[in-house]
Amino acid sequence: MVESTGPPPSESISTQRPLLVIVEGHNDFEFILRLAARLRIELPELPDVRALCAEGQMAVVLLGGGSPATWPHRVAALGCREFHLYDREQEPETQERILALERLEARPGCRGVITTKRSLENYLHPQAIVAAGGGAVEFGDHDSVARLLAQQRSSLATTDWNTLPFRSQRRAIAKAKRWLNTVAVEQMTLTLLAERDPTGELLGWFYMLQQLLARKLAPPA
Repeated sequence: MVESTGPPPSESISTQRPLLVIVEGHNDFEFILRLAARLRIELPELPDVRALCAEGQMAVVLLGGGSPATWPHRVAALGCREFHLYDREQEPETQERILALERLEARPGCRGVITTKRSLENYLHPQAIVAAGGGAVEFGDHDSVARLLAQQRSSLATTDWNTLPFRSQRRAIAKAKRWLNTVAVEQMTLTLLAERDPTGELLGWFYMLQQLLARKLAPPA
């Protein structure tokens, strides 16, 4: 990954280079990739993320941790348009991410959002998890869905979750998180999404990507 500790030497943004979709981890991108493909069945005007990546019009960059203060400029030297997606965290980290996005959007051709829910898994509908074979899991907007699913799987296997070593719990949670972002998400529909996201937050992200790809991005407000 090309990193920069400050703004690029030039403020110009190339529309010939790929749009960079910058997320915190691989699971986040899998969620976006698969949800876009599923929703395009009902909304074909949404961007075909898989095809755009294959054609080189879009590329994914994983942040891989570090201070949010560095995120807005990590790949700025490339001079590409950028779309950043950050999970919401507890304070004071959420405020740090908000400030990072303000710095990001001061650059031309760059936009970013922070989820209103804890993570992308919280936008899944419980019915999608059931349809994917994960069983019934109840959760709110700020629960760890992956942890709840891992605990349920442990219970079904007649294993006491609280007796599992910490490393085993972490592995189980990571496995559940991967499953939610690659399997359960493919059972989502527009109807289920509308129930979990009545304000249209996720669809707004896809339309933002569409604007960036079309090079019709308005200047920051």
